[in-house]
Amino acid sequence: MGILDHLSNIFDCSTAHSKLKKRRPLQTVEIKIKMDCEGCERKVRRSVEGMKGVTSVEVSPKQNKLTVIGYVDPEKVVHRVAHRTGKKAELWPYVPYDVVEHPYAPGVYDKKAPAGYVRNTEDPQISQLARASSTEVRYTTAFSDENPAACVVM
Repeated sequence: MGILDHLSNIFDCSTAHSKLKKRRPLQTVEIKIKMDCEGCERKVRRSVEGMKGVTSVEVSPKQNKLTVIGYVDPEKVVHRVAHRTGKKAELWPYVPYDVVEHPYAPGVYDKKAPAGYVRNTEDPQISQLARASSTEVRYTTAFSDENPAACVVM
């Protein structure tokens, strides 16, 4: 447990520590890319099928979505798809509708999003827009059924 163990680890020939690369974790990469026809779909699929580390490719032309599963770097996949197809490609910017606090706030709601999805609100400026101001809260609670001191006119 001292110097001899340290020296045996240094001169150990059974494993080649310098030749081993760190393996990327298995991950799912979702990409938004416009596909008009079956030819575009085939071109997008073939652009990533031969990539090292890719285990499966799924193309959803109705949603304009490409899903790649494998031991890959997401940025490299996006770059390769954009380069090979000549189309604009970006990481999937949408999240399910239930995840967002205010799905109809400006900057979150997107008319081009597939059904059941809204834009991801990781940006702090958009998150600020999604929060209701104190005056909005005051007016909405003034006519609420849950507020016992609410206006009875409604």
